[in-house]
Amino acid sequence: MAKPGRLGVGIIGAGKVGAVLGAALRGAGHAVIGVSAVSDASRERAETLLPGVPVLDVPDIVERAELVLLAIPDDGLGPLVEGLAKLGAWQPGQLVAHTSGRFGVGILHPVRAAGAVPLALHPAMTFTGMSLDLTRLLDCTFGVTADAAMLPIAQALVVEMGAEPVAIAEADRTLYHAALAHGSNHLVTLVAQASQLLRDVGVEAPERMLGPLLRATLENALASGESALTGPVARGDVGTVAAHAAALREHDAGSGGDILEAYLAMARATAGRAGSRGLLKPDQLKGISRALEDPDHNGPQP
Repeated sequence: MAKPGRLGVGIIGAGKVGAVLGAALRGAGHAVIGVSAVSDASRERAETLLPGVPVLDVPDIVERAELVLLAIPDDGLGPLVEGLAKLGAWQPGQLVAHTSGRFGVGILHPVRAAGAVPLALHPAMTFTGMSLDLTRLLDCTFGVTADAAMLPIAQALVVEMGAEPVAIAEADRTLYHAALAHGSNHLVTLVAQASQLLRDVGVEAPERMLGPLLRATLENALASGESALTGPVARGDVGTVAAHAAALREHDAGSGGDILEAYLAMARATAGRAGSRGLLKPDQLKGISRALEDPDHNGPQP
């Protein structure tokens, strides 16, 4: 180690997450001793964010590193960990952290069996793989999972990267990750669908129209929760909701689109939450539900 408390870090996976976190750890004074990069894009990213760090084979990285950061897709994590265990690669006392949101430390059981220390460090942020992500880390939280005695190590690593650690129980990791995916990934789909509709009616720059509205909505929702809810569903404007559904049904029928299905699902969920919180009266809730029904559906057949 270069100085007390500093680690030799090996990065397995120079994707958008691995390269950025490696650069953050390097900025905190740790030495990145090697990175694995297969594709041309990964190699270029490694050269940009981790200049001077050698590209090594995975077993070589594990052999040399005191902290191994596994930044690979979820489905490949288990097979990689088990494969390295069969090679006898994991070392007693070595720190092994993965960046998957779905998994806690259970997926690293071969690591634990070898005497190494398993950690789960998931950044709750979307990455571009560019240097601007290092600034975004300062406003980012990580979902961290580790054995109780090792939790301070996981938390310290996150703090060193400039972010805030939040402890997530092993049993809650999948639900935690589902919450983030539902909020972030589906937001992108909603924005894409809204942009498509605006382009279809002749708006040349839908991002300029949607940007101020969506930013204000997000800020209000984060600050005030569901009390920030506005719009025709929350107001109980049955006629408007019915008109929306009819227009989207006609639009999707002509284009083979997927917007109606998403609108109906979110409108029903919005109406249900508004009704359960007293924002809609029972008759308004029933009216909204009828407005969202398919007019060609005549009810269950005997």
